[in-house]
Amino acid sequence: MFVFGHIGITLGIFYCLSRISSKKSFWVNAPWIALGALLPDFIDKPLGRIILADTIGSGRIYAHTLLFGLLLGLAGYYLYSQGKPELLIIAGASFCHILEDQIWNSPTVFFWPLLGWEFPKDTISGNFIEYLMIIFSRSYDPGFTEVFISEIVGLLIIIVLLIVKYINENHKEKKKENSLVQQKRKNSNF
Repeated sequence: MFVFGHIGITLGIFYCLSRISSKKSFWVNAPWIALGALLPDFIDKPLGRIILADTIGSGRIYAHTLLFGLLLGLAGYYLYSQGKPELLIIAGASFCHILEDQIWNSPTVFFWPLLGWEFPKDTISGNFIEYLMIIFSRSYDPGFTEVFISEIVGLLIIIVLLIVKYINENHKEKKKENSLVQQKRKNSNF
């Protein structure tokens, strides 16, 4: 999965959850959700593919582990209890990223360090730019169906959510205009 897949699918999950339970507007949290949806890659890709490329050589290391998700969730819950929900939102979105990447298929990463201290090397070799070009081309090549479909689904979810937002804002604006018109009519009758 790449950028649109992670952000779109995670936003869709959080939108559905917000429709069930939230009192706040979903869009207030959307930037935190998007950040959390990409956080494991923001941490692991530069760390594992650039800084530790010779020793680890993988873009799925520390931030793709269950341990990272649990620690981030615990810190987020503590701050949530202090009235600051942002880190908990980031933690939830980050955990969605781990699930979307199906990290359980790589138990040495998912359960790190319980199954050992080593991370498996990526199957894609080369420097960071070559790696990025390969990943980017696979994400938008219909031949790599799973990645391509997740990108299309993520992009469609983002588009649908933006359309829903636009419709809701227009509906609220029209409602506000109608109430102002009604109030003017009442005032003119007196």
